[in-house]
Amino acid sequence: MSTTQPTEPAFRESPFGESPFGDFSKLCVHTITTKPWSVEEAAEQFARSGIGGITVWRDALANRNIHQTGQLLRDHNLTIVSLCRGGFFPNLEAAGRQAAIDDNRRAIDEAAELGAPHVVLVCGAAPGQPLTESRKQIRDGIAALLPHAEANNVRLAIEPLHPMYADNRSAINTLGQANDMAEELNSPYVGVAVDVYHLWWDPTLEQEIYRCGKNGHLYAFHICDWKTPTLDLLNDRGLMGEGCINVRQIRSWVEAAGFGGFNEVEIFSNRYWAEDQKEFLEKIKHGYLYHS
Repeated sequence: MSTTQPTEPAFRESPFGESPFGDFSKLCVHTITTKPWSVEEAAEQFARSGIGGITVWRDALANRNIHQTGQLLRDHNLTIVSLCRGGFFPNLEAAGRQAAIDDNRRAIDEAAELGAPHVVLVCGAAPGQPLTESRKQIRDGIAALLPHAEANNVRLAIEPLHPMYADNRSAINTLGQANDMAEELNSPYVGVAVDVYHLWWDPTLEQEIYRCGKNGHLYAFHICDWKTPTLDLLNDRGLMGEGCINVRQIRSWVEAAGFGGFNEVEIFSNRYWAEDQKEFLEKIKHGYLYHS
């Protein structure tokens, strides 16, 4: 057995002093964060660390009995926080838009079978198409899914993405846009996922978080950090405390808006995926305690 001690990343000094958390019961880790682990190994390691929640990415369910996987997670005393991801509605062709709706119906089925309360939607965009049209197709796609979502008691969480992804990953780029769409759809099965990586820069963020909570639309809260310099805009996210996002301040806004759910660590990182994942998990716990 290796006796190598985990090396700490270059955290900035915490201005907050002691941790506000007594344990890890409100910590959720996404399976994509510890991507090298199977969902079974993630369940074992998260449970061993006292982590309370897990968000499952659909790739982790490949070639598995989804109902049995959900039971395995619950047997490890893990709350299944959400299923990632659905979305990608816009397309230049009608057949492509229909294929996306069909895939999202499957995601809803998977969430119901797994026991996840909602599906996170990365809404998509179509290069060569005006963003206004992509947003219309997103709204229409979600509306088409609502009867299936309601029948399966699975909610849909619109996740706004940073504007750098507006070309092909999401035409929903601010929390204000996500709030507008959730209000327009006006369904108890449609809400919003707030991710600090995508929204930390927004000068209206505090007000929009309050608006989201007031409407009962605040379904999920994702945390990580923005590194400077960022080497890869997709796969170089930082641990909390490793970058420039004031995660604790944003969390205070989310909680003031009435959110009492999990703090979900969602990190895409080629660097961290290449590390020993047990050591990485210890770093996640440290960042959570002292920089969240």
